[in-house]
Amino acid sequence: MASVGKLNAAKAALAEVKDGQVLGIGTGSTVAAFIELLGRKVKEESLEILCIPTSYQSAYLAAENGLSLTTLDEHPDPELAVDGADEIDGALNLIKGGGAALTKEKVVDSSAKRFVVIADCSKLVGMLGRFPLPLEVLPYARLKVMKAIREMGGEPKLRDGGDRKDGPLITDNGNFVVDAAFNRIEDPKGLEIKIKSVPGVVEVGLFVGMAHRAYIGNGQGAKILDRA
Repeated sequence: MASVGKLNAAKAALAEVKDGQVLGIGTGSTVAAFIELLGRKVKEESLEILCIPTSYQSAYLAAENGLSLTTLDEHPDPELAVDGADEIDGALNLIKGGGAALTKEKVVDSSAKRFVVIADCSKLVGMLGRFPLPLEVLPYARLKVMKAIREMGGEPKLRDGGDRKDGPLITDNGNFVVDAAFNRIEDPKGLEIKIKSVPGVVEVGLFVGMAHRAYIGNGQGAKILDRA
């Protein structure tokens, strides 16, 4: 069950949803709360909404809540994308990828005419980097990528599949995730470019200059942060 802060952020973002929209929906616990609320809103208000999910998880949740699904092939310019974040700085730069869906999230979020982020107040930071930076990498390139990350001053770790799966986590795209601890990321865009230049890196969980607004939930409601 989502925390009060996550739930309040998800509720606040519903104001962004309009009848007739094509909507990108992200992945994660806060977005799961948003999907449930969105399904209720669509049903109660008889809205015509199409959703582009960013993972099998969000596609399943959307279908479970009665939402109609579509794809970027059919709707390459969605009006809105709503997604969560693992960290958010004051300029609305993000670290994402805790749910291992960063590649499709970045494609969908960057395709939308408007991208809003929902998160609880614990995700707001003065500087990105406390949360290890997720990288989606080709399986056969993992050692090369991890060596390059160490040379950049990061500490890489291959993400495992958890208690129920032996071996590394596998993304929806059939790749691995390397979590790179940098502690402080003073130049997010510069680091993103540097890491993406490493052969074998599919995507980097830095979302720089993409989000238009963030709804930051707390125990009383949600505050709004807009990109300058």
